[in-house]
Order: sequence, then structure tokens, then C-alpha cells
Amino acid sequence: MTTSAAILPSAVRPRQALNWFGVAPFFLFALLFLILPTLNIVLGAFRNAEGQATLENLGKLFSPSIRAAFWISIELSLLTAALGCVFGFFIAAAITLGELPRWLRNAILTFSGVASNFAGVPLAFAFIATLGRLGFVTMLLRHWFGINLYGLGFNIVSFLGLALTYLYFQVPLMVLIITPALEGLRREWREAAESLGATGFQYWRLVALPILWPSLLGTLALLFANAFGAVATAIALTGSSLSIAPIVLFAQIRGDVLNDPHLGYAIAFAMIVLTAVANGIYILLRLRAERWVK
Repeated sequence: MTTSAAILPSAVRPRQALNWFGVAPFFLFALLFLILPTLNIVLGAFRNAEGQATLENLGKLFSPSIRAAFWISIELSLLTAALGCVFGFFIAAAITLGELPRWLRNAILTFSGVASNFAGVPLAFAFIATLGRLGFVTMLLRHWFGINLYGLGFNIVSFLGLALTYLYFQVPLMVLIITPALEGLRREWREAAESLGATGFQYWRLVALPILWPSLLGTLALLFANAFGAVATAIALTGSSLSIAPIVLFAQIRGDVLNDPHLGYAIAFAMIVLTAVANGIYILLRLRAERWVK
């Protein structure tokens, strides 16, 4: 017995080393493409072109143009996050708590998994082909119903157009995140409320929504961070016609007209802080929601 116990740890060590070797690519990838670039951005935000420490770059963030770009980004992110939460919640509630076919629920969840990751140039092209001046829906409304979207003031290359584009991945993301929380609502809670004379509205107002509230607020914060950090979709759809923080950052780093990389680092640093705060709120509220469900 003593000999076997002594041999066992030595036999386990090579297996543990092999396991660490298996996850090594993940840590290497995170180090090269996440940790080191983030450190470079943070350090660059506090340095000038000569490499000296300075707070001048952060001071430039309060210039009118950059401050306006951040406000537009915040408004866009809040709007799409709020609308994404509302529409996504009703869709998730319908497929989870409603008496809909099982195949429809699976189809919506599968589509949501694909659509929540569909962004960048392909998404921008899809919306231009759909709601552009010669887009399919634009021409359909004009020829079949006599509605001229662009005559009414709509423009896909605008704040409203970008918001509609963002909703394409915001709503499915909400569906994916809130569905497990809705599935965690126990049937006994509703039965107990109804046995005490509560109506459906009272059950949702006094029981279900207070339980789901941390999940809803946490998802709102996550959707805000998701929209605020979206770069490729905004650049591909609007170019430089809409001044939001990711586009201003891209202009500073690329240097076609503007060329102040350290100001770009400062803009990226501010975006990292905002998204980190939003993600931190999401994580804290998600942990609280999990305690409620348990």
C-alpha cells in the first residue's frame, strides 16, 4: 500500500504536465493578442512621442470633437442595449414560457447564436443591400406601397441606420443570455402566487421581475459594452460620416489625415475603461442572479 501511494504522485505529474501543455496555446494567444497589446495601449496613453511620461494625451480626450464622439457612442450603445433588452426579452419569454413548438424554440436559439456573432463588413453590406438607397426593402416599399424611406429622412449611413444595424446582433445576444434566466423561474413560484390570488401581472411585477432584475441589468451592461466596442461594423457602414469613438480611434491610429498614435492610445484606454466597468457590472449582477435562482 505504501509503495503504491508513493508511485501514484509520480505517475500523475506527467499527466498534469501534459494537461498544462494542452492549454498552453490559449495562454500564449491571450498573452500575444490581449494582454501585451492592452499593456502597450495603457503605457502609450501616458507617454508622448519622445517616450516621456505625460497626462497630455488624457487631457486631449476633453476636446470638443472627441468628447462629442464619446457621447454619440454612449448614446448609441445605451439605445441599442435598451432596445435589445426589450425585444430580446419578449422573444425569449415567448419561446421559453409560451406554448410555442419546440422546433421553433430551437430554430430561434440557433439563429441567435449565429446572428449574435455576425458583424463587421458582412453585416454592413447586408444592411446596405437591404436598406440602402437601392436596397431590396427600400425598393419594395417604394414600388409596392409608395413609401420612400429616404424621402422621409431615413438614411442607413446615419445614427438611426447604425442603431438598426447594431440591433441585428444585440437582440439575439439578449435572447441567448436571458433564456437560461427565464428557464430558471420555477413553476412552483407561479403556482404559489396564483394560489394566493395573484394575477399574471402581479406575479410578474412582484415575483418574476424582482428575481430577473439582476439578470436584466447585467445584460443591459453587457449589451452596452458590446455596442460600444463594435468597430468594424461602424467603419464599414458609415466610414467617417458619423463621428463615434471607434471611428475617431481608427482615424488617429491609421493616420491618413490625423496622425497622433498616443492620442489614439488614450482614446483606446478610455474605451477599455468604459467597457471594463460595464463588463464588471454584468459579472457582479450575474453572480447575484445566480444566487437568486439557487
